[in-house]
Amino acid sequence: MDSRSSKLLDIRPEIPKARIHDNMSMEEHFQNKTLRPIIKMQNVLLVEVFKNYVRKHKGVFYELSNEKKLSYIEKSIQKDIKFRNSLKGIIIGQFTVEEYTVYITNSSALNKRMMNMVIERLKDQLQLLQEAILVQ
Repeated sequence: MDSRSSKLLDIRPEIPKARIHDNMSMEEHFQNKTLRPIIKMQNVLLVEVFKNYVRKHKGVFYELSNEKKLSYIEKSIQKDIKFRNSLKGIIIGQFTVEEYTVYITNSSALNKRMMNMVIERLKDQLQLLQEAILVQ
């Protein structure tokens, strides 16, 4: 393993709940071993990127009901290809070369998992996203 890979793996948080079993699909294994730790590690950046996205779209997000805010998070990531690609880059940039090699074998399914995890993480932090307007 090269120096970059070992350093990337060293800084990732451990997630005890993300179990790895022999009978898991490749996608589920990759999700638990690679995606979960990276997304957790990149959480603060992902939140800031989303706040910036909201600001660039005139802050409409902050005027919505909570239910519509959840929908806004989902739709902005699903429909805005440039935004989605930016989020993917934040995560893929933390892959080791070995992980990237696994990723490219089934990138479509892994991208779907990745974006669903980011959507859920942002939704779970709705209160943090709302507090941003009070501070600014």
